[in-house]
Amino acid sequence: MEARMKSPANPDVITAVQHLYKAIHAGGVDPRVLELVHLRASQINGCGPCVFAGVASAKKHGETDERLHSVVTWRETPFFTEAERAALALTEAATRIQDGAPGVTDEIWEAATAHFDDGQLSAIILNVAMTNFFNRINRAVREQAGTTW
Repeated sequence: MEARMKSPANPDVITAVQHLYKAIHAGGVDPRVLELVHLRASQINGCGPCVFAGVASAKKHGETDERLHSVVTWRETPFFTEAERAALALTEAATRIQDGAPGVTDEIWEAATAHFDDGQLSAIILNVAMTNFFNRINRAVREQAGTTW
């Protein structure tokens, strides 16, 4: 598979994205949680470049191979805290919004609010949205993992 475009980036969009990421990282969420969120949404969407970049970025933040290999099966492993589990559940529910999907249920929301304040929840939700944004662009243009990031 080859990429369909050399660079779909628009300078104005890049500037806007940089501002959004600044807001995400100012939200007070542990960067490792944000990396797990990014990785899980990218796995769900089958975005090779974002999974590749997400693993590399998570490792720079001190994430272990054991945990990174287990993100896809986070419910069945002992490697994640309750707060991380709440963030991953929120990520999955906010990402899987196809026809008929329940989305973020009250139960998922309540679990997240037990671990994160409004500013942190806002950062997590924005991180999920930005990840889904890039996943969709990368899938549309067939961006390749490891080639441009």
